[in-house]
Amino acid sequence: MTAHTARTGRTDGAGAGRIESGPQSAADDGELPWIENAGRLAPSDARELSRLFFDRLRDLEEGTPAHQYARNTLIEMNLSLVRFASGRFRNRGGGDMEDVVQVGTIGLIKAIDRFDLSREVEFTSFAVPYITGEIKRFFRDTGWAVHVPRRLQELRAGIARATESLAAELDREPTVRELAERLGLGEDEVGEGLVAANGYTAGSLDMPAEPVGTRRHRGPGRTFADVLGGPDPAIETVENLHALAPLLGGLDDRERRIVDMRFGQEMTQSQIGAELGVSQMHVSRLISRILRKLRSGMCVEE
Repeated sequence: MTAHTARTGRTDGAGAGRIESGPQSAADDGELPWIENAGRLAPSDARELSRLFFDRLRDLEEGTPAHQYARNTLIEMNLSLVRFASGRFRNRGGGDMEDVVQVGTIGLIKAIDRFDLSREVEFTSFAVPYITGEIKRFFRDTGWAVHVPRRLQELRAGIARATESLAAELDREPTVRELAERLGLGEDEVGEGLVAANGYTAGSLDMPAEPVGTRRHRGPGRTFADVLGGPDPAIETVENLHALAPLLGGLDDRERRIVDMRFGQEMTQSQIGAELGVSQMHVSRLISRILRKLRSGMCVEE
């Protein structure tokens, strides 16, 4: 399709982008055709019109309606490149396809802003690396369930490629030693990369805790959430006793004996008084004094 055809108007059947010379000021000011549904143009039409729009875009003043119209139309006409590049990542975990397309569109916009028609390079060849680069960066930065250093992320990718290659050659999963030889690395370093790979995806706590084939009864079975431990209600008591141990060691023999009788043997104040040969009232005062000393020590420790 020639530029003359684009300016005079054309409709390529149902669903095709409509090109016409309407009264739209943004198109008229830039001497460009007005395109309805630019994203639905045939690829051949999109390529030819992209050259026309790029040719005019470099002469338009940035920020004007004509410049904005030309730039936005270029984005719409070339969204098929984003969909094509995004399709390569369809089966890759860690991102929703809608998010991937949006990220790829950012790469397309960067390519449009940096493209120079004088380089005599097809825009598709220029734009695809920008689009895929943005998508790869998106997976690199957000695809990991647990953040790991960049070095380990790259090592994980290298191990994945080597594993796939060796598995095809050996008709089995390669060993750590075989992976190390293929990558020219030490076995410890490969092992570190394999451990880091566990952070790429996170398993759900609702997953079965045992393989389906090993279940002894029908039904959904136990999940990982069912076998996780919960808070121990006695842990605070253990912590308090651990903190009290050195404080109890600081009491004199008589004070430690009173604490043991009252809280260890659970004797009453009357029984303790009879054991020590003092009144119940005196035992109460002794216990209160000991407890104040222990509380004061606990507060200092905290």
